[in-house]
Amino acid sequence: MKNDFILPQSAVLELTYRCNHHCLFCSCPWDAPGSTYSKQKELGLNEWMEVVDRLYAEGVRTFSISGGEALLKAEMPELLEYIHKTGLQRGIDNEIVLISNGRLMNESYLELFKRCHVHVSMSLPGYETFEEHTGVDNADGVLHWFRKAKEMGLRTTVNITVTKKNYHELFRTIALGLLNGASSALLNRFLPGGRGLAYQDALTLDKEQLNGMLDIAEEALSYGKRNGFVGTEFPKCLIKDSNKYQWLHVSTECAAAKGFFVIDPAGQIRTCNHSPRIVGNVFDKEMIQDRAYWNLFAESRYKPVYCNSCLENKHCDCGCREVAHIIKGNPKEIDPCIE
Repeated sequence: MKNDFILPQSAVLELTYRCNHHCLFCSCPWDAPGSTYSKQKELGLNEWMEVVDRLYAEGVRTFSISGGEALLKAEMPELLEYIHKTGLQRGIDNEIVLISNGRLMNESYLELFKRCHVHVSMSLPGYETFEEHTGVDNADGVLHWFRKAKEMGLRTTVNITVTKKNYHELFRTIALGLLNGASSALLNRFLPGGRGLAYQDALTLDKEQLNGMLDIAEEALSYGKRNGFVGTEFPKCLIKDSNKYQWLHVSTECAAAKGFFVIDPAGQIRTCNHSPRIVGNVFDKEMIQDRAYWNLFAESRYKPVYCNSCLENKHCDCGCREVAHIIKGNPKEIDPCIE
C-alpha cells in the first residue's frame, strides 16, 4: 500500500557510516563534534534490495549512492546491479550517480559502472591542499581515475567543496579535473555541519569569496566548454550578477524533500544529506513520521521573516535551510552567509 504523501523522485542511499578519509569539511551528521545522531546497524544487501523495491513502488526513479565512502560497502556492486536491473524491468534506465573519494577505485569498478549506467562523481577538494583537507595524499590518484573513466566512455563529475583553504587554487583544481577527463564540475560552498563544525572558522568563505568562487568557476568552465553546477543553494542577494554565468548553473532553491531525499545506512530518512534530523524510516508503514519537519521542506515553508520583503523571494530559498537549523537551531533562521 502506497503512502498518502508523494516522495521525491530521487533518493540518495548512504550505504555506510564508514570512510577512509578524514575530511575537515565533512558534513555527515554522525561525525559532528559531540554528535547525538542515532547510528543504527547498517543494512545488508537483502535489506537494501528491499529498500530499492519499496522506493520504486513509491515512484522513485533515480538513485544516488554515497556514504561515508560507498566503495567501502562490500555489497555495493550487487546493489548497483540490482538497482539497474530492477529499473530496466520497470522501463527505467536513468543514470545512477555514485559519489566517491576515489581512493579504492579500480578498473573492475569502472567496468561495473559502465554496465550499470553509473555516473561517477569523485571528490577533488584542491590539488596542493588535498592532503590538508582529507588526511590522505591521493589527488593524483583521483585524477588517474578520471582519465581511466574517460577512456572507458564513462561520464564523470569532479566534485569540489570550496573552502577558505583551497579557494586560492580553485581555477587550477577545476582545470585539472576537466583536463583529466571529468565531464562536468560540481561545486559546493563549505557548509558548517558534521565534522566541519569544528573547522568552520578556518573553512567558511566570506561574501567576496563566494562571488569569486562563481566567477572563477565560470572562467574555468568556459575554457573547457563544460557545464558546471553549484550544488548548495546561494541566496540571490549575494550574487552580484547572475546573468554572466553561461557555463555555471547556480542553484538558489533548495531541493530537499522536493527533488530528493536521503536514506542513511540503517534505513532512516532525512530531508537531505546535511540534515542531522531523522524524520522516518523506510521500513515503516508510514515512512515519514515527523511530518511537520518534512513538510517545512516539501512545501517550502521555511523562509526567514528577514527575507519576506525581498522581490526575489519566490525564486530563492534564502540560502541553506539546514545550515540555519544546524547553526541557529531553526531552519527558518537566516543562513549565516547572508549576515
